[in-house]
Parts: sequence; C-alpha cells; structure tokens
Amino acid sequence: MKIAIVKYNAGNIYSVVNALKRLGVDPVLTDDAEQLRTADRVLFPGQGEARQAMTYLQATGLDRVICDLRQPVLGICIGQQLMCRHSEEGDTDCLGIFPVDVKRFRPQQHEFKVPHMGWNQLEATDGFIRDAVPSGSFVYFVHSFYVPVCEFTAATCDYILPFSAALQKDNFYATQFHPEKSGKVGEQILRRFLEIEQD
Repeated sequence: MKIAIVKYNAGNIYSVVNALKRLGVDPVLTDDAEQLRTADRVLFPGQGEARQAMTYLQATGLDRVICDLRQPVLGICIGQQLMCRHSEEGDTDCLGIFPVDVKRFRPQQHEFKVPHMGWNQLEATDGFIRDAVPSGSFVYFVHSFYVPVCEFTAATCDYILPFSAALQKDNFYATQFHPEKSGKVGEQILRRFLEIEQD
C-alpha cells in the first residue's frame, strides 16, 4: 500500500511519519501531484496558520490536487480546518471540501484557556471514529480554532462549547485532534483509516 503525506509549509508532519512507521507503513512525504493522485491513501496533517498555508497550497496548485483526490484522504489539525470552506484565522477562504466555516474559540469563563491544549474526550462518535474507538476515548488537542458541529461531524468534543473533533464526507476524513500524539487510541484511528475500503 502506497501512503502519501502532503508536503507543504506546515509543522508537525514528521510526527505523523513516525506514527505511520510504528504501524509498519513507510509513507512518502511529497508535494508532487502525480504521487498524491496515485497513492492508496493521502494524509494532510500540520500545524500552522491558515492564511499562510492556503497561500502556499494555491501557489503550488496543491489546493486543486487535494480537492480532486478520489482515494481516502485524512486531514489532521490544521488539515481539517483547511478542508473547510472558510476560516476566521486570517479571514481565509479554504478548500471547501466540507461546507462549514472554522471559528475562533472565545472563552466566556476564566478557566477556559485558548488554545485548547491537552487531552480531552471524544463524545458522540460516528463513521470511521466509531469504528475505531469507543465514545469517551481520550485524544490530544492543540488548537485555537474549531469546526462547529455539523452534518459531517464524525466525533464531538466539549471545550467551551461542543465542536467537531472529526469530520467525514465521501472519501474525505479529518480530525481536529492529533492521532499521532494520542497513544494507543490515536494508533487505532490511524489503523482504521488505513483499512477503509475504497468504493
């Protein structure tokens, strides 16, 4: 199985590479359109700023490549946010795969810190998340922006308000949390993604 990771100007990609290697997969890290199109699975991870990331994706044509992929694609952290329609971070138009807008956390109480950082529970789960781990499983988050709960939500988490911890639509999957930093639970989610049957 050929696994490709989208190479673009976002951090935290090598922790995903290492997590896949622990599962016995040796992924290719690439910004080459043909390698991405011919991969069996594509991962779109990263940490960074939405506007800078989208500027790079548009300049390289990777924005169109990602949207046109037909195999299972997994966005992680900012990857999930960039797969949405628009982000309040930098007032940025994104890829539009999920027709929902990314919002900034606005804490109403002193005890809520932004960014949301650390371990938190997946609550309502559906789709590939439900198939991988039980509701109540703990995963690791680092983010200041969130995707509201919507028709594409595959898992929720509650911090300041309920938000989409994961999304799923057609061949596109996404997690706001970092499965590569979420221990055995994250490992199970990555393994489940690799096992998804293609139509």
